[in-house]
Amino acid sequence: MTYPIASPWYGTQQIDNRIWCLTEPHVHPIFSANIFLVLGSDADMVVDSGMGVAPLLPVVDSLRPDPDKPLILFTTHCHVDHIGAAHEFDTRLVHPLEADDLASPTPYSLNTAGISDAFRKLFLDAGYAPLWPDLIDALPYAGYDLAAYTLKPAPATRMVEEGAIVDLGDWQAEVLHLPGHSPGQVGLWHADSGTLFGADAIYDGPLIYDGPGMDVAAYAATLRRIKALPVQRVLGGHDPVFGRARCHQIVDHYLALWQA
Repeated sequence: MTYPIASPWYGTQQIDNRIWCLTEPHVHPIFSANIFLVLGSDADMVVDSGMGVAPLLPVVDSLRPDPDKPLILFTTHCHVDHIGAAHEFDTRLVHPLEADDLASPTPYSLNTAGISDAFRKLFLDAGYAPLWPDLIDALPYAGYDLAAYTLKPAPATRMVEEGAIVDLGDWQAEVLHLPGHSPGQVGLWHADSGTLFGADAIYDGPLIYDGPGMDVAAYAATLRRIKALPVQRVLGGHDPVFGRARCHQIVDHYLALWQA
């Protein structure tokens, strides 16, 4: 199949004077995850690293006022769409339950022929469009070899668990363990601004809760916990930023669905 060239590969949107959101618009919506860059006085942080179809670090550095400042990668969980470029970063944080998958990721292909009927049904039932023949509908540059795509080992340099603090100098956030979608999924809570980096626990799109390694009871507890936070803004693992009222709508919808 012949695909057009999409350059630049990454979309960039400035959320505020500290936070950027990067996306891969030409990745299928199921696998197109948000990548957040948070700027700090002493260090900067990237939250998740997308599919990594094209190099991510040069784009991140182009957005940083000081590319020589220390840079931290915070991986919320180790599904393919959140760890693709993890190997590009020298400092890598992850929950212990996800560490093995970051150090030795399961092989993955951009071609969707190997995705099982069960997974396809899972995505369709959740509300996503059918998968494309490949997970991308464009190439990042001429001559790109889809078959050469691979996830590379990226062993953690630091483990983070519930209650840990990620400190960028003039910005600190608390690590929240948010299991359900993934056993070791973690988010970040910035209390000063009421901002939750919710990973795949909550975003403004169809949530995935019924696949391998997922736990609906744990997910429900996570959503109840999120609702109890004084959230003003959610930066989810997918889809646009949203506020408190929409957060409560999403939580209530899924809790009612699972209760039924």
